[in-house]
Amino acid sequence: MKIRTEWQGKRKFKSLSSRNHEVMMDAVPDVGGENAGSSPMELVLMGLTGCMGIDVTMILEKMRLAPDRLEIEAAGIRAEEPPRRFVEIHLTFHVDGDIKPDKIWRAIRLSEQKYCSVAHSLNSKVASRLLLNGKEEPPAGQS
Repeated sequence: MKIRTEWQGKRKFKSLSSRNHEVMMDAVPDVGGENAGSSPMELVLMGLTGCMGIDVTMILEKMRLAPDRLEIEAAGIRAEEPPRRFVEIHLTFHVDGDIKPDKIWRAIRLSEQKYCSVAHSLNSKVASRLLLNGKEEPPAGQS
């Protein structure tokens, strides 16, 4: 896998994937950015939610289950001092459909612990919660 990232002036960068997909990045305004794209750290969270979303839908499909809706929110907590890495990431899975919570939790855990290469590439704790049809569901085996 190769990515090419080109400087576009000031703090703007354009990345091009090996499959010819373009992404614009920019720093936040307080460090000279102009809001011309997502920040690299936002893209890390996007990558994590995309990776886990793909895993979860594939795992549920293998269980012969299909959610009506799957949306993943990510909130990253960063260290105060440089390199300001994520020290914790909170994920909220919004799922609608006629699926038992333990099946969704199994798919989430398999993604977190075995399949998601983005999660395994991060040096941070990943904590997930599940909202099924608008109601929070605890992990299987917990109340």
